[in-house]
Amino acid sequence: MNIFRLLRRFVPPYRKEVLLNVFFNLLSTVLSLFSFAAIIPVLRILFGISDANLQYADWQQAAGMEETLAALKNNVFYLIQEQMQQSGSGWVLFLLGLFLVVMTFLKCLTAWLASFFMIPIRTGVLRDLRHQLYEKVVSLPVGFFTEERKGDIMSRMTNDVSEVENSIMASLDMLLKDPIMILVYLLTLFALSWQLTLFVLVLLPLGGWVIGRIGKSLKRRSTQGQELTGSLLTQIEETLGGLRVVKAFNAERKLVERFDRLNNSTRATFNRIHRRYTLAHPMSEFLGTVLIALLLWYGGGLILSNHSSIDAAGFIYYLVIFYSIINPAKDLTKATYGIRKGMASLERIDRILTAANDIQEPAVPEHIELKDAAPLIAYRNVSFAYRPDMPVLRDINLEIEAGQTVAFVGQSGSGKTTLVDLLPRFYDVTGGSITIGGTDVRDVRTRDLRALMGNVNQEAILFNDTFYNNITFGVESATQEEVERAARIANAHDFIMATPDGYQTTVGDRGSRLSGGQRQRISIARAILKNPPVLILDEATSALDTESEKLVQEALERLMHNRTTLVVAHRLSTVRNADLICVVHEGGIVERGTHEELLAKGGYYTRLVEMQQA
Repeated sequence: MNIFRLLRRFVPPYRKEVLLNVFFNLLSTVLSLFSFAAIIPVLRILFGISDANLQYADWQQAAGMEETLAALKNNVFYLIQEQMQQSGSGWVLFLLGLFLVVMTFLKCLTAWLASFFMIPIRTGVLRDLRHQLYEKVVSLPVGFFTEERKGDIMSRMTNDVSEVENSIMASLDMLLKDPIMILVYLLTLFALSWQLTLFVLVLLPLGGWVIGRIGKSLKRRSTQGQELTGSLLTQIEETLGGLRVVKAFNAERKLVERFDRLNNSTRATFNRIHRRYTLAHPMSEFLGTVLIALLLWYGGGLILSNHSSIDAAGFIYYLVIFYSIINPAKDLTKATYGIRKGMASLERIDRILTAANDIQEPAVPEHIELKDAAPLIAYRNVSFAYRPDMPVLRDINLEIEAGQTVAFVGQSGSGKTTLVDLLPRFYDVTGGSITIGGTDVRDVRTRDLRALMGNVNQEAILFNDTFYNNITFGVESATQEEVERAARIANAHDFIMATPDGYQTTVGDRGSRLSGGQRQRISIARAILKNPPVLILDEATSALDTESEKLVQEALERLMHNRTTLVVAHRLSTVRNADLICVVHEGGIVERGTHEELLAKGGYYTRLVEMQQA
């Protein structure tokens, strides 16, 4: 664990706050030393210890730092002695108590200011991490999410980020405060008695070794726990998405038993994590008490044998400062445990942040010009495979003229959807090339390429927002009139206006308040408003009833007018009027032509038609 690498990664945007935090932490620590120093004269007064022969020393004439400090210390005791002789011990105790109150107030004020400037760091770092993670997720290609479990990604974006907040970011405060306190206190202890301090430093590594042994496996356990949490979320998401099937097959008990096994395994793992984590505080407290006991034995022996550089009152002050080290040391130990725990979550987050994007943007992007003279879209010897051993498309050659409607038909799994997904670069070809307007799609920015296209898929993807915002999704500065016009063309205006708030009515999660046909018509209205020159329809009517299909088909025909359209269809009745029908079989185009031409051949297409009519 490299804590400096962690700080370099997250803290640079907040340098000002870090410097202010460190400054006030340092000031708070120094002020605490002054407040503790009041103990020495108080003890001297209470135990009747007096230095009758003290004389005022000219500290400006002292040679070196050690003599200067000794002179200043002498003068403080001289002034206290003079005040006691003039006003009595009771008045001096009152002044010392007042001094202690003032110093403590200033110490608490500066400690609060240190925390005040830490808060923007903690909240800002977490905001930045969430932003980076979300931005990365939306920028990754579609193929990344076919290999990853959705629940595990959700776990990384929620539970792992929370774990980072609760452990690493919460520990930043301790890491910027406690080392300062420990360093200042140690320097003070050396100034008071280097013999005692060396004795303590000999024993400290032993305590550090014990604590390190306890926390060694914490990071590995935390990784396992977060992975199990991701599996839990995956099962929950699958259950909610497939609840109809679960109930239809009476599989409730089976799923509950599977969930319980995973849930119990998660609980057992987190039991081990939290038990080990909570051991940090009592273990460090016990070791601190052992050190205090040894220090009392060793330091007391030096004083009783007159071999110590400090007297009894100074030794009590020494012990107070040393005991003040124990709390920041315990907090530092807890912070170290927290970082080990949080680093496991951060590594899981980094798997997303460092994931390679296979869809590379061109270094020098070209501009697409849609020329009527050349084929608008051309597939040249296109091949594609999700994995090297599983080819999906082989040597596809196809030219699509501007304004043409080209339909792709064939059995499920033949590669139809993959064929059209290559055009907007949801995936990149593994062989050959695809051009649009004469330009290879890989030489164009994906943003510019996809701006030319509109998509209407089998599953209408709507967001939990208003009709208006769903229709204008991805379109800047659309007017109400333009939205209503798009909705009318899509046969959606009437049912929208029948809702309580019209276009400002919320459609529900994934459009749950709408029927399948209504959802599809909203997605068509969205494509109409975008007004793209190229349209991709992927099974846009296959999941609809007859009445809804009729309304959606009418909307699609209006949408397809004067556009280049690529249609993926199972229902052959919806593509009879296509300018070109391509039959895709086992990754290749085996037949192409109009509906009548393909029927005359009596090949694959004819068999598909006969199967649907049977």
